[in-house]
Amino acid sequence: MDANDVLQRYAAGQREFVKAELRGVDLRWANLRHINLAEAKLEEAQLNRAKLARSNLQGADLSRAKLVRAELVNANLAAANLHKADLWAADLWGADLRSANLSDSDLSEANLQRANLSGANLSGANLRMADLREATLDGTIMPNR
Repeated sequence: MDANDVLQRYAAGQREFVKAELRGVDLRWANLRHINLAEAKLEEAQLNRAKLARSNLQGADLSRAKLVRAELVNANLAAANLHKADLWAADLWGADLRSANLSDSDLSEANLQRANLSGANLSGANLRMADLREATLDGTIMPNR
């Protein structure tokens, strides 16, 4: 499946893309609010400035994905693999990141207010100027810096 397939199906009202194979897909600037991409393969996907608010990305593989300035407000990213993902200035307000792998990711200037990071792995992550106000950090593995 490629970016055009996703965008056409989404425009036609489809929201279910569970376990979709979307490695390296280019969905920059796409409006995909409320999409279900649970367990999708999105390694190295281009999602800069994508609108993914209230989307389900639980268990998705977003390793090395580009999510610069992406809108992920109230998104479900529980148990997602975001290893080495670029989330610079992403809006993750209220996102569910429980048990997510964010190791070596760039979260600098990201909005993580009210995000649930319980049990998440942030080892090696860049949190420079990230906003973690009211975030839940129980059992979170924090960067060693």
